Amino acid sequence: MKKLVGAVALLLLSLMIFPLSASSQSPLETIQTQVNKILEVLRDPALKAESAKGNKEKRVWTLIDGVFDYTELSRRTLAQHWKTFTPEQQKEFTQLFGKLLGTVYMDRIMSYTNEKVVFGKAAKLSEDTTEVQSQVVTATKSIPIHYRMIFRDGSWKVFDVVVEGISLVQNYRSQFRDILSKQSPEDLLKMLRDKVRK
Repeated sequence: MKKLVGAVALLLLSLMIFPLSASSQSPLETIQTQVNKILEVLRDPALKAESAKGNKEKRVWTLIDGVFDYTELSRRTLAQHWKTFTPEQQKEFTQLFGKLLGTVYMDRIMSYTNEKVVFGKAAKLSEDTTEVQSQVVTATKSIPIHYRMIFRDGSWKVFDVVVEGISLVQNYRSQFRDILSKQSPEDLLKMLRDKVRK
């Protein structure tokens, strides 16, 4: 599990992309272009000081928010349980799940130390979904990261990330499925509220 957490932190680092608005670009072209923009923020000398940490985190999270389709991510994560949530509960779950990801991984993202992101090919999964392959190259190894993206409202959005063969959606799906097999949607929402507040 520790390995997965560390790898997911690296994937989120490489995934911090500016909002995808150029619909004429392919998913691969968009990611290659926009990852460079976020890496510039992380390398910005003006944001290295401890006093700039809050501003840096805010900019980083704004960029993450711009590329994730949290509704699709949440729907796929809950799988068959999605329909057992009311529309209001679905909305709250989507918001809380997004915040949880930020809470869990932000410190690791901010500890970026100039790792290199190398992109590979893009493989079409369905009519409106694509998987873009990449690697985060550290001093000692390369970590394969695949972005699963969906074309919605004129742009490509990420709905899942696969790190070293482990899907973010499937990992959380397993956790939430175990909880929902014994407890109600409201119980899960309460757990998420508590985690986000910490």
